[in-house]
Amino acid sequence: MAKQFQNRRQLSEKERAKRKRFLSATLVTCAALAMVGGSIHVVDLGHSRVFQEMPGKATYDVAEMGSRIRAAGEDVTLHERHEADKVQIDVYSDSELLALLDPEVWQEIETMITIPTGAFSMGSDRVRTSAQNRPQHVISLADYQIAKYPTTNAQYARFVTEQGYRPPLDWENGRIPEGMELHPVTMISWYDASNYCTWAGKRLPYEAEWEKAARGNDGQRWPWGEQMETDRLNTYYSVGSTTDVTLYPEGASPYGVMDMAGNVFEWIEDDFLPYQGTDANQDLFQGKIQVASTPADRAMKVVDLVGVDAKYKVLRGGSWKSDPFSTTTYHRNYSWPHYASDFFGFRCAADVADKG
Repeated sequence: MAKQFQNRRQLSEKERAKRKRFLSATLVTCAALAMVGGSIHVVDLGHSRVFQEMPGKATYDVAEMGSRIRAAGEDVTLHERHEADKVQIDVYSDSELLALLDPEVWQEIETMITIPTGAFSMGSDRVRTSAQNRPQHVISLADYQIAKYPTTNAQYARFVTEQGYRPPLDWENGRIPEGMELHPVTMISWYDASNYCTWAGKRLPYEAEWEKAARGNDGQRWPWGEQMETDRLNTYYSVGSTTDVTLYPEGASPYGVMDMAGNVFEWIEDDFLPYQGTDANQDLFQGKIQVASTPADRAMKVVDLVGVDAKYKVLRGGSWKSDPFSTTTYHRNYSWPHYASDFFGFRCAADVADKG
């Protein structure tokens, strides 16, 4: 009897060990299945958001994504085609140019506004402003003129036609996209903007000129005052593209200059240099290019930023893509002068003495 009990006990211990192994295997399997199921759920959720939710939130038809210009330097193929003069251009006739806009609209967008002689506060001492915007300092300027509006596609079409100049990268066969005549011209470099202003008998504005025209004499943060008011400008993807330069009359500066906040960053004549007395790191103003040191780095697309003997150019005003604080009157952005983007534009300025 004792031996039989001992055998049953041994069998029970073996059975318990077997059951423990089975239980452990079951737990591991369940955990693995849970992880796989969770991964599938995450993938399915991501798929749902990418292909269902996000397209519904886009500010344009996602089917048109392939035709969209997205950022400075990204559309390498378009740049190469333009540089090689392989873009077919359908030149506007004189009558077609005139018909782009009504005569009174042509007259309005060519308006230049005189900014009177005097001093103003430039820059900002706000603690949270970008370092390149500090310090606030007083600048005195002689009177000058600045364009009431950013240069539009219609105006640039005259330049392209009369000079046989290369059209912007986003014009199809040298033609303005339909309905975009009064939008600011984009996808042009600083050199293109400067050449246009010279052709028009003007020049790009200096940085101090642009800022004074935008904020007036009392140092306000936005052209209309101290508070961000989203119905006065096109920024932060609120529209999803550039807009007609006349669309935001309530965004006028104290001098009546339009669209100086949002829509497009505007090329400025000046190099991007530090203000006297700034606390910004001097390295910020050093021009840099991306360099892959070895073939392996090039293959892996690993690059270092290397300083070069060249300067960035200043951009002002914020854009339809940028965050709202980039649209303040004193904020300084910058880029290489040969870059072009769908949120870079410009306006012209002139010396009063040159206008007779």
